[in-house]
Amino acid sequence: MPPDYAGGRQGSAHHDGSGGAERTEAAQGREAEGAAGRSLPIRGGAGGGACAAAHPPAGGAVVPAAGADREGGGAAPPAPGHRPLGRGLLRAALPPPPALPQPPEPCQSRAGVLALAESSRPSGEAVPQAEAQLSLENLSQKTANHREVETFVMTEFALKEIMSSGGAEDDIPQAERKTVTDFCYLLDKSKQLFNGLRDLPQYGQKQWQSYFGRTFDVYTKLWKFQQQHRQVLDNRYGLKRWQIGEIASKIGQLYYHYYLRTSETSYLNEAFSFYSAIRQRSYYSQVNKEDRPELVVKKLRYYARFIVVCLLLNKMDVVKDLVKELSDEIEDYTHRFNTEDQVEWNLVLQEVAAFIEADPVMVLNDDNTIVITSNRLSETGAPLLEQGMIVGQLALADALIIGNCNNQVKFSELTIDMFRMLQALEREPMNLASQMNKPGMQESTEKPARRENPHKYLLYKPTFSQLYTFLAASFKELPANSVLLIYLSATGVFPSGRSDSEGPYDFGGVLTNSNRDIINGDAIHKRNQSYKEMHCLHPGDLYPFTRKPLFIIVDSSNSVAYKNFTNLFGQPLVCLLSPTAYPKALQDQSQRGSLFTLFLNNPLMAFLFVSGLSSMRRGLWEKCQDYLRKINRDIAQLLTHSRSIDQSFLQFFGDEFLRLLLTRFIFCSATMRMHKIFRQETRNYPESYPQLPRDETVENPHLQKHILELASILDVRNVFLENTLDDY
Repeated sequence: MPPDYAGGRQGSAHHDGSGGAERTEAAQGREAEGAAGRSLPIRGGAGGGACAAAHPPAGGAVVPAAGADREGGGAAPPAPGHRPLGRGLLRAALPPPPALPQPPEPCQSRAGVLALAESSRPSGEAVPQAEAQLSLENLSQKTANHREVETFVMTEFALKEIMSSGGAEDDIPQAERKTVTDFCYLLDKSKQLFNGLRDLPQYGQKQWQSYFGRTFDVYTKLWKFQQQHRQVLDNRYGLKRWQIGEIASKIGQLYYHYYLRTSETSYLNEAFSFYSAIRQRSYYSQVNKEDRPELVVKKLRYYARFIVVCLLLNKMDVVKDLVKELSDEIEDYTHRFNTEDQVEWNLVLQEVAAFIEADPVMVLNDDNTIVITSNRLSETGAPLLEQGMIVGQLALADALIIGNCNNQVKFSELTIDMFRMLQALEREPMNLASQMNKPGMQESTEKPARRENPHKYLLYKPTFSQLYTFLAASFKELPANSVLLIYLSATGVFPSGRSDSEGPYDFGGVLTNSNRDIINGDAIHKRNQSYKEMHCLHPGDLYPFTRKPLFIIVDSSNSVAYKNFTNLFGQPLVCLLSPTAYPKALQDQSQRGSLFTLFLNNPLMAFLFVSGLSSMRRGLWEKCQDYLRKINRDIAQLLTHSRSIDQSFLQFFGDEFLRLLLTRFIFCSATMRMHKIFRQETRNYPESYPQLPRDETVENPHLQKHILELASILDVRNVFLENTLDDY
């Protein structure tokens, strides 16, 4: 079967690239974890023995969290959608080799941060029961009840195995026997808790924290324990380097999922530290010498996870090195074992290669090396609010990023559009040291105020019921004076025919989950015209959620369906809508992502692309970026000084993320209206609900002059109209 990160599983939000694992390993045999802890060798006396985990990992038929390996090789189905995970983390002291290098200290950014490094929670502490999910309280209680039984059974089993193998009980000192037993217990406990993460609710912000804290607590102890007792574990247990790598890999996965829950890129850096150390220390180097394909699959899965983390951190140079190494590993793996999953692993390589090359424009240094540009929100990214600007005080708190575009570049379960919007809704990680060293900064014992990223759900091909579940969860937990953002990148669903009414369900919508027997191309046609597509999200489906401030972005061939929105509750509501079609010259590039989303993520790159440029020198790029910041400042003034603009736009303008999205939207719309190849049809232009006053925003002569000046800097003025635009 294909790796789940290669083929993409419908209705999942998982994108950590771990997937070739669950199914492939299960197909090859479930004894893959044998040496990792299910059946653990212990050496002593004249022969060897075994220390077996007495209590199997908790779970049963549970849903895997994104990227987490189910110990034992089970092929459990994916979660319907993945909600990201918590705050404050593992702080393990990591001494010299063969230990890992110490990762940077996690940011302490929210009230209620988890102090997990040295704090140990009571084993029987209750965990809040998740809504419509397995009771985690029962799970942790069951774990507590078995603690003493586990330790006793493992110890007795270990001693019996040692004696039955020909060694005398006195051959192994009591302290060393206890060390092995304690390690077996911690290893098995860590697996139980790791597997239990799959039982955590995939939505909501509070249910997971206590259980997740225990998981980090146990992994902290396990990591320190194997460091402190390495020699005993080597001699008596037969600890192998790939087993140490597995522990480090699990910690990396935990950090990665903490990033997903919190959207804090600091934790993504922690995951990178552990994954990078595994590679530097060559923990998996001896795996290829063993005749065990399931261990090689572990190594391949580690590479896939590492690549995802590097992509999210824009470490493209590392990604390219990892892809080359992964390619060599796959070739060796398929040659040695003649496996059936060669096609699937090669598909993984193709996907990541396409993902790397998705950007249509390269920025080059003087030596022709590629410059990696970051598209996260920097301190100078959003135009500042000037004195006299009257805007609302709303703040973006939650975002649903939904992707279901056919034939679009993707890796794991993250399309290129989802990836770009994900980064547009995150801040650049703050470097506290550089902040304190800035001229004029006064020394202070107080840390700079922490500015949080909005929580994000990443939903790849969710069904309607799954999408509604996550919408309801976000709506329920949305704080006061906060905004919920919904981003839809999906295939358009068009009405089957003329309707006598023009209600919120009569204009079609967007398809969030593709049915293979129905979809053909971009337009969807039902066999039975009397039924509407079940997984189509209509404008009317979002009406209940307009009781709170709602910001919607629709990138689809039927985005105009949301132009017929109705604000029933008077709360701030804005819809930014993509063009429904693009000029033929640009349609061939649709696999590399939507042009509309590219404008919202990286407007300068999008401007270069529509101008026919594919590369640029770094100096010119930075000059254009400076000019674009000036354009954004002027757009902000146009919006706030407009006398006829709908107040919803101004209500959202106080938030940095939404302010930047609005200014980029206006820049995108003005650029397309001035570009010659976009003049063919009005459906080539973005729209909005409520409508923006054209003469004061997208067709403002002052803004048009700026766009022509930017085109002159790039020497592409000839592709734009010179005259003031008329009404369309």
